[in-house]
Amino acid sequence: MSKITKKRKAALEKIEIGKQYSLSEASKLVKEVSYAKFDSSVDIDIRLGVDPRKSNQMVRGVVTLPHGTGKKIKVLALCTPDKEAEAKEAGADYVGLDEYVEKIKDGWTDIDVIITMPPVMGKIGALGRILGPRGLMPNPKSGTVTMEIGKAVKEVKQGKIDFKVDKFGILHTAIGKVSFEADKIADNAREFVNVVNKLKPTAAKGTYIKSVYLSSTMSPGIRVDTKAFDE
Repeated sequence: MSKITKKRKAALEKIEIGKQYSLSEASKLVKEVSYAKFDSSVDIDIRLGVDPRKSNQMVRGVVTLPHGTGKKIKVLALCTPDKEAEAKEAGADYVGLDEYVEKIKDGWTDIDVIITMPPVMGKIGALGRILGPRGLMPNPKSGTVTMEIGKAVKEVKQGKIDFKVDKFGILHTAIGKVSFEADKIADNAREFVNVVNKLKPTAAKGTYIKSVYLSSTMSPGIRVDTKAFDE
């Protein structure tokens, strides 16, 4: 059994066992219990009362966080020449088509999001085996396959993220950084939960949002009272 470090022990002592914190309290506490030497991500974990094995209970969607994630997102825009200027102006880190398709075939995936357009999906489809396992495959449902290339790039740069419930019925995503003000962490968490609530499958029975936890990289989880999101 691994030994608990002094820093983790101190962090655990600040969290009251069995208590469900208000969103405001949890957003402040997650900053206090973070003991990493770098600017940790603040994560949210939501356990849902759904069975993801059934297609009519799958929960996936997109959300634009009001204060972004705090992470620099590297965006590749795979588009036709007439859309390149639009993509560059919107802030895409890499813009092009055939040369990047070849780079990806050779194993290059040093990007966070790929945005493309319907007319070139034929070329992108061949990259499925490489992009799929890395979560990089563009998808119309997440807004990454669109003719509005510039708008899509801006949204991603400003904090738009896509999410999907895992096989255990849990949603896990980063919603900010420990360096964020507590109010901004709370705003991002509230927006994320509000979007998840709107996506409740009609087939889901009983309690939909069973539990919500906030944590930072390496910190203990802080349970948030689900009623906090009704405030």
